[in-house]
Amino acid sequence: MMSGVYPILVTTFHEDGSLDIASQLRLVDFLLEQGAHGLGLFGNASEGYALEASERVELMQAISKHVAGRVPLVASSGATGTRSAVELSKQLAGLGADALMVLPPFFLKTDGEGLMHYFGEISKGAGIPIMVQDAPLLTQVMMPPPLLARMAREIEQVKLAKVEAPPTAPKITQTVAAAGDSLVVFGGLNAQFFIEEYDRGARGTMPGSDCIRPLVEIWDALVAGDKDKAWAVFTRILPLLRFELQPGMGVSAMKHNLVSQGVIASATVRHPTSSLDAVSLAELKNLRERI
Repeated sequence: MMSGVYPILVTTFHEDGSLDIASQLRLVDFLLEQGAHGLGLFGNASEGYALEASERVELMQAISKHVAGRVPLVASSGATGTRSAVELSKQLAGLGADALMVLPPFFLKTDGEGLMHYFGEISKGAGIPIMVQDAPLLTQVMMPPPLLARMAREIEQVKLAKVEAPPTAPKITQTVAAAGDSLVVFGGLNAQFFIEEYDRGARGTMPGSDCIRPLVEIWDALVAGDKDKAWAVFTRILPLLRFELQPGMGVSAMKHNLVSQGVIASATVRHPTSSLDAVSLAELKNLRERI
């Protein structure tokens, strides 16, 4: 089953806002060279909310062909409408996704039984593992640990959960206790509590795309039982993780960092994603130099 550091790919654009496939594939190669254990596509850090359906298809085809099975691909496929979510999930599965990361419907919210139906229909339609994305800061949908555990027991393809409900560490403890071996738990929120989450049973994290080698170093240290090294590396990169958690600024910051490393050609983001202003860019440059 999946484990480790699974960065969420930023989606790369030309200055005019069109897809930059060449930069996208360079980013894929860069992340694999950095030691990423898998890749996440079309998440919030990917500006998935700003992508057209045809662009998801183009990106999924290009990335899947380029990766060629070297690491698992987890594609985000949630939608407010159950039928839409099922069709998108089936499409991405057919294009090479190894698993699906699925938000609950949040424009029109439903109850626990409605969530069971929603994820159950996606499971039947797509036929590949599902990661339930528990992100109430975004969705305002609460999924308590007993419900996550019930999904894992009763819905065939629900195999994973990404817990982004702060405080994340206690919720991971509760979810692991409720679900046992039936659910693999990942952390998110740009790995801000990576070590605590690992200690409480998380088997992976899904950060942004620009700080992967240090996060892989932390993962390797944790697996080896070297907690001192894990904390030393984490403490060094924490200012950057913190900076990128400012609402609306993280994706732009990640892209500017990747441009500064020569990985992607442009830091262009699509509205309504925010671009960093001059003062923020100077602050970010200072952080890079310190790290």
